[in-house]
Amino acid sequence: MEINRRIGIIDIGSNSIRLVVYEINSLHAYRVIGEFKQSARLSQKIGADNTLPGDEIDRIVRMLRHFREICDANGVSEIRAAATAAIRNAANSRQIMTALREQSGIDVRLLSGEDEARIGFLGMIHSLDVEDGWLVDIGGGSTEISLFLGRRLVSSVSFPFGAVNTTRNYAPDGHFSEDTLAKIRLMVRQAAIGEPWIREHPGLPLIGLGGTIRNLGKINQKKLKYSLPQTHNYPMSAQEMEELMHWLPSLPAEKRKKVDGLSKDRHDIIVPGLTILHTLFQLTGSSHYIVSGAGLRDGLFHEAYLADRPAAGSMAELSARNMLGLHPCAPAAHLELVAANAAKLFDALQEIHGYDSRIRGCLHTAALLYRIGVSVNYYQFAKHSFYIIAHSRLDGLSHRELLLCAAAASYKTKNRVHPIYLQYKGILLETDVELIVRLGTLLQLAAALDCSETQELAMIEARVNENTELQLLVHSKKDPSAEYREISSLAKDFKKVWGLKLTLQDEASSFSTI
Repeated sequence: MEINRRIGIIDIGSNSIRLVVYEINSLHAYRVIGEFKQSARLSQKIGADNTLPGDEIDRIVRMLRHFREICDANGVSEIRAAATAAIRNAANSRQIMTALREQSGIDVRLLSGEDEARIGFLGMIHSLDVEDGWLVDIGGGSTEISLFLGRRLVSSVSFPFGAVNTTRNYAPDGHFSEDTLAKIRLMVRQAAIGEPWIREHPGLPLIGLGGTIRNLGKINQKKLKYSLPQTHNYPMSAQEMEELMHWLPSLPAEKRKKVDGLSKDRHDIIVPGLTILHTLFQLTGSSHYIVSGAGLRDGLFHEAYLADRPAAGSMAELSARNMLGLHPCAPAAHLELVAANAAKLFDALQEIHGYDSRIRGCLHTAALLYRIGVSVNYYQFAKHSFYIIAHSRLDGLSHRELLLCAAAASYKTKNRVHPIYLQYKGILLETDVELIVRLGTLLQLAAALDCSETQELAMIEARVNENTELQLLVHSKKDPSAEYREISSLAKDFKKVWGLKLTLQDEASSFSTI
């Protein structure tokens, strides 16, 4: 039996040190199978002489040795480690790097500010379907801001302040007065003066990386009672962040610890991080915020192991196919045919439904993944398919699109759709009930055309005749009786949903039905 390849990615950050264990299988599909974190606060440990003390270096070495033990226990064959701002900016940076490499046995790479911005961008751009924008990565000891246009990195800069060292320099007691916040804002504005391009592209979204914006997204979700527990690709309006900017600094440190959604080890540094983020939002003239759950560690993994992989298809399709590679659930030929059939049906009905290419993409993704629940249990697999799709990170899809895919993939009857809408009505639109029903019936019909999973029927054409019927022209091989029965059983519901009679013409046998 082939053993899957496992890779450890270690990020020695200024606030925390993290290990992520990735697994790549024989189908080249990958996933995260473990994540481990230890608080470091390295930016707070830098001495008055700008050096990191020897006992702190020893502490990092111990953490790395522990991470190596975790990697050994998980069968990791390769480790890639990178250090960022706190070590980069320390006066004894060379001494630190030598000690880490020699005493931990791990080859640690020291990233420049430019490297950090580029690799963070690499992680983000392969997980979000956004053309132009600002990327802001607030770490513990540095902040990287980048401009990307046409999905290409145009400009970037690394500033030597982050959530941890800003807290140390301006509010070590955890108290944030108006004067303190004004000083932090001034620091950010003065740093930006030397980078005039930061003000030259207003109106773009600001995509945030790192623990600051992830925690702010979680706080906002808790306040809204958001029904989907995902922060990746979570949008926040300027007003929502403005409210947090007024509220969080006003709380005493002890009360901030109890804020729902805020990590306890971040209560003292969240306000400086938020202030930096908010100031950059104003300087860039951004339109809104988007939380990215993918960043530096994802970029390190992509740079090392995915850079040469051909990228055929949309981001959502690539992500769906990666999921199928992790959870084989049906013959590949069957799923490809179902997806192709669904696309033909969607296109044939274009003048009736008027849906755009994004909705077409949702149907395509749902068609590829409608059987994914079989990986849990065949019986009631539709229920499992909904959960897996809705709670997976399918890159390139908004949260609404993710739920549309999950609901269409698991569609059974119309009366089961309304409860889904009620559960997720903060994300789904009221009109999405009809949309899900329509996409679901198309997917049911697409699957019925190959219900035996043997590609017995090839759909040559689907066309609407005089707005009264949907005619399917097919070609059969041997015995399509199972497909005929399944299609016939859907005809009544199809007529209710689409207002069209469903007819089928088999050119191989001159058979006409329904």
